[in-house]
Amino acid sequence: MNLILLDPSEVKGAYASLTDARRITHLREVHRASVGDHLTVGLQGGHMGKAQLIELNDTQATFTLENLNELPPPPLPVHLILALPRPRMLARTLEHVTALGVKNITLLHTKRVEKSYWQSPELRVEKIHHHLVLGLEQSRDTLLPSVTLCKGFRPFLEEQLPELLKERRGLVAHPGMQNACPRNIDGQIALLVGPEGGFIPWEIEKLLEAGCEGMHLGPRILRVETAVTALLSRLF
Repeated sequence: MNLILLDPSEVKGAYASLTDARRITHLREVHRASVGDHLTVGLQGGHMGKAQLIELNDTQATFTLENLNELPPPPLPVHLILALPRPRMLARTLEHVTALGVKNITLLHTKRVEKSYWQSPELRVEKIHHHLVLGLEQSRDTLLPSVTLCKGFRPFLEEQLPELLKERRGLVAHPGMQNACPRNIDGQIALLVGPEGGFIPWEIEKLLEAGCEGMHLGPRILRVETAVTALLSRLF
């Protein structure tokens, strides 16, 4: 936890109090914080800065807020469209892409996505929020990504993708594409990443027909969480 992320409901005037066990345990056991210490905090959706710890016990930590005038890091200019991964991989991927600065995420159903994945507890609002917060705390950011669930490929193709591509360059990551992933590009991107096993040929055909460009990361077949991280690192 490189940033103590405060929910607006935890802030009253110049003071902030948190009572959840996870952050209190982290303060005590990882930061080894003591009353009087100055720590980095951020207000969810707002600025970051320093706060002085004035109370710490088993159930509560209280801070005096000081100079919250630091802006969060800039977001990546990308809308990530990710075929819904298996639940454990979803949790890690959400944390990774949030830490890297992705602010718009669409989780998409494709042919090779198991229908049972959509029943996972990891898709509950509170679980998604938890993983996003962990990503923000890791990277010292305060701006939560938006996450949209899209359970139909054809509705996405016909209704959402055309709107996304009006102001974005569409890139589809898929093994066997002719062109390698571009590097250090400018402008807004819609990045589409398939499931384990990739998009089926019909899906690739339709995405290319819609105006997306196919690209690859080389001959290696990567796990989704690894591929997404590598793609974002190369693109930006």
